[in-house]
Amino acid sequence: MKFKGHGLKILMPSLLLLPDNAQAMHISEGILPFNWALFWFIVAAPFMVWGLYELKKRSSTDISFKPLVGLLAAVVFIISCMPIPVPTAGTCSHPCGTGISGILLGPAISILISAVALLIQALFLAHGGLTTWGANIVAMGIMGSIAGFLTFKLLRSLKMNMAVSGFMAGLFADWATYLTTSVELASGIRGDSPFLPLFWKILIAFIPTQLPLGILEGAMTSGMVVLIYKKRPDLLVKMRVLKAEEVRV
Repeated sequence: MKFKGHGLKILMPSLLLLPDNAQAMHISEGILPFNWALFWFIVAAPFMVWGLYELKKRSSTDISFKPLVGLLAAVVFIISCMPIPVPTAGTCSHPCGTGISGILLGPAISILISAVALLIQALFLAHGGLTTWGANIVAMGIMGSIAGFLTFKLLRSLKMNMAVSGFMAGLFADWATYLTTSVELASGIRGDSPFLPLFWKILIAFIPTQLPLGILEGAMTSGMVVLIYKKRPDLLVKMRVLKAEEVRV
């Protein structure tokens, strides 16, 4: 699938007339040409290996770690199963959940559980696709998890409270996902057209849905982190989110 010259002019009406494809979650099956689909698989592969390594290492010293990973995987799966179609972008807006998993488990494990959630959705719910699995892992799993994790750590190092740190981590994890998705779509479908004009059109198409969804995800992330902090701060220490001296007496 390769669009040349006026590929965008051909693509946009087609997507509007094909709601089944547009409503498929994440980047839809068949949207990306083979070379770009393969490229994103190659990008995602080392991060998957990193996630498997971290899972093996941490579960070998803590038998309760794998059940916790399973619980967070279910959270990410459920949160990211709330699609709002964006027909003009060939994909959907939705919350991601990677801000929460990135904060609580670290980016490596968060990437791994995002990949599992995306694979199950592609296989059984027709959300996303198998050929675009790598691209969706990069956008939601890698960029979302790392953005959420780094934002939380940065704000905590600046002595920001848990509520604000959690909110901004969830917000930026969500927005990083859709910024990356816009890059992936523009790169894959532009053909001979310039990259930047198409990128901006796709990014702007996301704004009406993703702006409020990012704020909602920030609120959800903040609420979960604060709840655990108030009820079970020892879990945050165990999961390496906080140091023991940071926990209130």
